[in-house]
Amino acid sequence: MDLNTVVEIRDARHRAPWRPGDAWLGGGTYLFSEPQPHLRRLIDLSRTGWIPVQRHRDGSVEIAATCTIAELSGFGKGLAAEAAPLFERCCRAFLASFKIWNMATLGGNLCNGLPAGPMISLTAALDGECLLVAQDGARRRVRVVDFVTGAGRKVLREGELLRSVTLPARALACRTAFRQASLYGLGRSGVLVIGTLDPLDGSLAVTVTASTVRPVRLWFPLPPTAQALRAALGSAVADDEWFDDIHGLPEWRRHMTFRYAEEIRRELAQQEAR
Repeated sequence: MDLNTVVEIRDARHRAPWRPGDAWLGGGTYLFSEPQPHLRRLIDLSRTGWIPVQRHRDGSVEIAATCTIAELSGFGKGLAAEAAPLFERCCRAFLASFKIWNMATLGGNLCNGLPAGPMISLTAALDGECLLVAQDGARRRVRVVDFVTGAGRKVLREGELLRSVTLPARALACRTAFRQASLYGLGRSGVLVIGTLDPLDGSLAVTVTASTVRPVRLWFPLPPTAQALRAALGSAVADDEWFDDIHGLPEWRRHMTFRYAEEIRRELAQQEAR
């Protein structure tokens, strides 16, 4: 898609005042996929030199906003952590070509805020925290589950930049379970549910994305009963928060979410009992 309203592309390393019509440019797989008539200038992040993904001494993993899906997949395959397989499962949930994998970025996926965004699924399930940088350099941190507030809605302020997402070491040590459903064999996720079981205290977290307009993460100090899990899900997601589009009716998404959440509860509870 030619963005014929854009008159300038600026290097993000050279700071300049933010103005109406500006947008951050990561991989561009969304920006160049459809008309953007409101845009006048793109601020290119490709030359920032940010390390795509790195593991810190405390065991946490920091993923730069400019990290591509291909880079994240490669890192996950070499990661020595219990939750490592989740990286590849979520990367594969893109169902995208190698061209998209090599251009699409973690930051772009989060900042689009689409319910089916698999990087939202991954980072929300692993209790990720976003580092946001304002135009004046001020920094703030927001949990991924609070970063996306609805379909396409985020807490980003005007000109604010998503710099990275950090996954805590404790979350990476969790056992995980993954369920995904689509109406088509190679279709967009209609439901994606991830469970994480903490080996230190036996707590269970269930994270729901794709079927809801925002990520929903439920935490239980101990694995709940089937009835308690169902009640918690019913209370956490309002009737109008089940997503509705051509990829699935709200009723189907709700049914599959409850079904997968129960499957995950049983799977991780059985692992804990071994």
